[in-house]
Amino acid sequence: MRQEFPFALFLVAFAAYTLLLFVISWVTGRKAGSSSFFSGDRKAPWPVVAYGMIGASISGVTFISVPGNVWVQNFFYMPLVLGFFVGYIVIAKVLLPLYYKMNLTSIYTYLGDRFGSRSHKTGTTVFMVSRFLGAALRIFVVIVVFFTFIPRSMVEATSPLTVFIIISAIFLILLYFYTFKGGVKTIIWTDVLQTTFMLIAVGLTIYYIGKNMGLSFGQLFSSVAGTINTNPDAVGYGRPFTAWFDWNWSHGTNAVKQFISGIFVTIAMTGLDQAMMQKNLACKDIKAAQKNMYTTSIIIVVVNYFFVLMGALLCLYAQHLGGFEALGITKTDQLFPLIASRYFGIGAGVFFLIGLISASYPSAGAAMTSLTTSFCVDFLKFKTRTDLSESRKEKIRKLVHAGVGVVFLLIIVVLYLVSNDAVINLLYKLASYTYGPLLGIFFFGILTKYQVRDRAVPWIAVAAPVICLIINSVGKKFLGFDLGFTLLIVNGLLTFFGMWLFRVKTR
Repeated sequence: MRQEFPFALFLVAFAAYTLLLFVISWVTGRKAGSSSFFSGDRKAPWPVVAYGMIGASISGVTFISVPGNVWVQNFFYMPLVLGFFVGYIVIAKVLLPLYYKMNLTSIYTYLGDRFGSRSHKTGTTVFMVSRFLGAALRIFVVIVVFFTFIPRSMVEATSPLTVFIIISAIFLILLYFYTFKGGVKTIIWTDVLQTTFMLIAVGLTIYYIGKNMGLSFGQLFSSVAGTINTNPDAVGYGRPFTAWFDWNWSHGTNAVKQFISGIFVTIAMTGLDQAMMQKNLACKDIKAAQKNMYTTSIIIVVVNYFFVLMGALLCLYAQHLGGFEALGITKTDQLFPLIASRYFGIGAGVFFLIGLISASYPSAGAAMTSLTTSFCVDFLKFKTRTDLSESRKEKIRKLVHAGVGVVFLLIIVVLYLVSNDAVINLLYKLASYTYGPLLGIFFFGILTKYQVRDRAVPWIAVAAPVICLIINSVGKKFLGFDLGFTLLIVNGLLTFFGMWLFRVKTR
C-alpha cells in the first residue's frame, strides 16, 4: 500500500546517523595530528579496511543506480564486475608494492620521482578533476533522493533550486566537520558503518518485496529468472532480467568490452586514485595491504551480484504494482527510492534512508580527505617544507578542506541543472575521460625505462581525452559503434603513445 514517508522521521533518522558519525569522528580524531590526517599513522587493521572498502567502492551511486539500471540493461553490469576482480589482483601485485617501496603518502609523488615536477602536478591535477567530478556525482545522487523526502509545500514555497542548494550546503557542511580532524583514520572506521547499514538495507529490500508479493525467497528468485524484460527501450529487451552477457559488439554493454573495461576501471579508479589508495597505505605493511585487496576482490563480486538481483526484484515488484508509468517513474534512478519510501512501510523506509546516508557520507568524506591530501602534499609540499610550522600547516589544511567542499557544491548545482542520465553510466563515462591519462602515464613509467620530456606531459594529458571524444562521437554517429567503457582503455593507450612520442632515452 502506498504511503508518504513522514518528513519528521526523515529528519530524526538523518540527525541520528549524523550524530553517530560525529561520535566516531571524535573518537578517531582525538589525538590526530597532521600526519594522522594523511596516513592514519600506518596502523589500520587490514580486515577493517577490506570490509569498509566494499561500501566505499559501491557508494550511493551503486546503491541507487545499479538496481534501477537492470530495467534497461538486465544483468549486463556483471561482466564489468568480473573485470573488477582481475583489476584488484593487478593492484595488489603491481601497484601496492611500488607504493610501499617508495613509502608514499600521495601516490602521485611517484610521477615526480619518475618523470619530473610537471608530470607530478599533471597526475595530481588529473586525479583532482576526476575525483571532484566522480565524488560530486556520488553526492548528487544522494541529495536528489533527500530532495524527494522534502514536503512539496515547502519546495513550492520557495523554489526547487533554492531548496536543493540548501540541502546540498547542509550536507557538505556536516561532511566537513566530521572529517576535518581525523582524516583517513576517521574514514576507515566510518566505512565499516557505511558497509554494514548498506548491506542491511539490501537484505531488507529483498525481504519486503517477497513479503508484499506473498512469495518465499526461492519463489522470488525463480520468478526473476523466468521474467522477460518487456521494456522496448532496453538493451536486453526480450531476454530474461538475469541474462549476464550481451554479445552484440556494437553495444556499449558488450560482455567482452565490459570485462576488459572492468579491469582497467578498477586499476584507474582504485589503484590510481588517492582516495582509495590512501586507505591501503594506512595498513601497517605491504602484506596487510595485499590481503585487503584480495579479500575485497572476492566480496565486491558477491555484493554487486546482490545489487543487480535486488534491481531485478524491484523491476518485478514495479510490474506487480502496475508498471513504471503507473508509478510515475521517468528515470531508472527513481525506482529504488520511490518503492522503498512509499511501499515498504515506515520501518523499511528508515533503513533505506540510513542505508543511503551510509552509502554517501563516508565515500564523500574520503573524497574530501584525499583531495585535501593531494593538494597539501603535491602542490603545497607539506612533507618537505620547513618554512611552515605544524600549527600553520594545520590551519592551511583546514582551509583547503573547506575549499574542497565549496567546489563540490558548485559542481552539484550544475549537475542538478543538466543531468538526465542514469548516474552509474554518467560516472563511468566521466571516469573514462578523466582517469585515462593517469592510466597511460603511470603504466608508461612502470612498463618502460624511458624518461619523457616533462613539459609535454600536461599537453598529452589534455590531448588524449579530446581525441577520445572525437573518436567515440564519430563512431556512434557514422558507424553505429559505441566504445562504451572501453573508452578508458583507448584513452590510456593514447596517453601511453603520446608519452612514447616524447620519450627520452636514459643513459
